[in-house]
Amino acid sequence: MTKRTAGKTAAVLISGGGSNLQALVDASQRGELGIEISVVVSNRANVFGLQRARNAGIDAACVSHRDFPDRAEFDAALLDVLQPHTPDIIILAGFMRILTPVFVDRYAGKIVNIHPSLLPKYPGLDTHQRAIDAGDQWHGCTVHFVTSELDGGPPIIQARVPVRHSDTADALATRVLNFEHRIFPQAVALLASGRLLYRDGDAWLDGQRLDEPLQYVG
Repeated sequence: MTKRTAGKTAAVLISGGGSNLQALVDASQRGELGIEISVVVSNRANVFGLQRARNAGIDAACVSHRDFPDRAEFDAALLDVLQPHTPDIIILAGFMRILTPVFVDRYAGKIVNIHPSLLPKYPGLDTHQRAIDAGDQWHGCTVHFVTSELDGGPPIIQARVPVRHSDTADALATRVLNFEHRIFPQAVALLASGRLLYRDGDAWLDGQRLDEPLQYVG
């Protein structure tokens, strides 16, 4: 286990290659995140994101959802793995599992997720194709607090990406992902600093409720 240092720590949950994890690790190594990533946990074995964690000297573990009969038992096992690390923040970076209220309530106001759409548009999957099929002019990504409602927690920051007439879902996803890597570390840094809070069902920044999410300006 990685030796705990003073200050806040985060756990990152992943399901795949971990490109957003890498963006967070890079920001942490540059001193921009304001929090130490103490553990990375995947629900899928042998994904590259776990190797990214090990390459950075971060504890890495797999808790396979396939080993449990239901979400409740999976979440209980996940909590058991996280408990020794006592994370202050839980970061969902491409974690493709729906967490139960027991887990969400345990870390209420301390869980953030990155979603590839301009929420509240297109919660769930296949967001890029849905934006193309709808003829949207703009698509993008959103960092939001996690609640028991799927992709329904209050948004924190968004980045907008124009949809081109020639776009395929893959091409649009690639451009959106570049912006995910920019806004996710910003949101985590705000939460780690204490400037960003979850209160009364809303996101608050510097003591003011965010009636609209922050907009990324590159």
